[in-house]
Amino acid sequence: MTNDDMQFEEPEIIYIPDEEGNEEEFEVIMKFEVDGSEQKYMMVVPLSAEEETDEESEEVYAFRYEEDGDDLKLYTIESEEEWNMVEETFNTLLAEMEEEA
Repeated sequence: MTNDDMQFEEPEIIYIPDEEGNEEEFEVIMKFEVDGSEQKYMMVVPLSAEEETDEESEEVYAFRYEEDGDDLKLYTIESEEEWNMVEETFNTLLAEMEEEA
């Protein structure tokens, strides 16, 4: 049995520097593309907050991203219109995942 056959994937961890340049650990919980656009998005949660809070109050962050070989470039979502589109897609995918569970 190879690692590919296992149901539980290793969580994908990324490091995002904060305003002071300190790298913070985030776990990628979902990646998706928005229909009708070439944009790719990822939803991440801070790992440090996991111990302190219950899941309901967990902050989820969204970033637009581009993969350049092994490099990952993250872009913050600036416009409210883009954020609404991402949030709607995320909620739809989340609902579909919960139905399957």
